[in-house]
Amino acid sequence: MRTRILAPLCATLALLAAVPAAQAAATDQLQTFVTTVKSARGEFTQKQIKGQGADTKVAGTSSGTFAFARPGKFTWRYTKPYDQLLQADGQTLYIYDKDLNQVTERKLDGALGSSPAAILFGSNDLGKNFDVKNGATRDGVEWLDLTPKAKDTQFERIAIGFKGGNLEAMELRDAFGNTTMLTFTGIQKNPPLPADAFRFTVPKGADVMKQ
Repeated sequence: MRTRILAPLCATLALLAAVPAAQAAATDQLQTFVTTVKSARGEFTQKQIKGQGADTKVAGTSSGTFAFARPGKFTWRYTKPYDQLLQADGQTLYIYDKDLNQVTERKLDGALGSSPAAILFGSNDLGKNFDVKNGATRDGVEWLDLTPKAKDTQFERIAIGFKGGNLEAMELRDAFGNTTMLTFTGIQKNPPLPADAFRFTVPKGADVMKQ
């Protein structure tokens, strides 16, 4: 269960914020987001959805809080059903499992690439790694479809939804037809964050593994 909840975020580092230009097309709103939102914080709900159409079912739900500051600094904390933390200081990604008292370290360099993280807090050159186009409008949410140009990515399709000028949701679909659905609430754009907000301290007695 823990692996199913945590794995998509280890791959995506998906972080978000509100964007202006409520009447703009989704592509314009995304471009505004990546150029004007330098930091953000809020809450998220994550659902793991198996199958498609009539066979769709929710395999797991989790929730928590997030904060980020460009470039490459963020915290993504699960509070339900388990307490787990993903945190990056711009150079290293730390994954902490409180119950296991275990920390995994990974280099952040090159980890963004064509992942959703590159969209949300990577460089502004989206066309380098993605084919980008406006998608459908569903229930008042304008969707943007992004297809990674690289063939070795975990996700074959990424969709980002905007509503009323705010980033509303993300859908990440893998090659097996499974979807990770992220929805966001309580988002604050460019809030004041302390200088050490993304500094990770290894908890006392924790086992550390480097990858």
